[in-house]
Amino acid sequence: MSRTVITVVTLVGLLIVLAAVGVAAGSVDITLGEVVRILARRSSDMPSHLQTIVFQIRLPRVIIAVLIGMMLSSSGTVVQAVFHNPLADPYIIGISASAVAGAVIAFLLDLPDYLYGVFAFVVSLAATFLIFRLSMRRGATRVTTLLIIGVAVSSFLGAFTSFAMYAVGEDSYRIIVWTMGYLGSASWLRVSILVVPLLLSLVFFYRHRHDLDALMLGDEEANALGVNVARLKKLLLLIASLIVSFSVAFSGLIGFVGLIVPHTMRLLIGHSNTKLLGVSTLAGGVFLLFADTIARTVLAPVEIPIGAVTAVFGAPFFIYLAARSRKAGLL
Repeated sequence: MSRTVITVVTLVGLLIVLAAVGVAAGSVDITLGEVVRILARRSSDMPSHLQTIVFQIRLPRVIIAVLIGMMLSSSGTVVQAVFHNPLADPYIIGISASAVAGAVIAFLLDLPDYLYGVFAFVVSLAATFLIFRLSMRRGATRVTTLLIIGVAVSSFLGAFTSFAMYAVGEDSYRIIVWTMGYLGSASWLRVSILVVPLLLSLVFFYRHRHDLDALMLGDEEANALGVNVARLKKLLLLIASLIVSFSVAFSGLIGFVGLIVPHTMRLLIGHSNTKLLGVSTLAGGVFLLFADTIARTVLAPVEIPIGAVTAVFGAPFFIYLAARSRKAGLL
């Protein structure tokens, strides 16, 4: 079997195991056998509260974790291709912080939940193109400039978020949750909402998988191959901002997924986006489900913010990538 097939089979196996553990584990102990009986609708003799916990609380959360992980990982894969660098990540370059600011604006205006993603998208899209424009020099993106501008934008919008928390007083808990990452508000309605932008974005990215490979060769080479580089980059960043916005609106600021997963999968199966997009998307779901399981169980019944868990893995990984990029002359 090829390395790609082995990787996919391994990821699917991990996803099944983690999903089973995620549904069973928690402050209320439910055995795997009971979970199987409940999911198979053979639980008429079981307490109704166990069925409620499985169907209305834990199963939607498991699915939300997978969907958000897929969204963050696929967007990270695309952003890295656009900027030609493994250090480019929606969290690091400020896209995620922009989406949080948009969601906070919707919260301050007391708008319905489904509009949080819309506001997050509008603000993150504007910030993305600002970052993209300011980091360009002579038609090329300077990664050092990109990171500096991303940090500056994140700091500015972080200050706005902090001011909003101060202004709303006792109701600031939801904003605090957004800044730390939280999947506890998962529901079937949120699952149905998130599926739509995820599927649309994956279809778009897969249709342009060969163009993404061309971008990895450089802008001049991509133009020579017939790719409209400027237009394609804008479209890719637009779609990446869309899915990051919806993920942030429903889960808060979860960092480093779009950095760790695409780079790791690239090391395992190579740089071809024909393979990388699908495998990286699947791996993102597995990774975030793993992180959420740790967040829920390590200090149970106390729950660790999932953003803190991903940062434990992501921060050292970012330092490692930065060191490698410096040796390669990318920084």
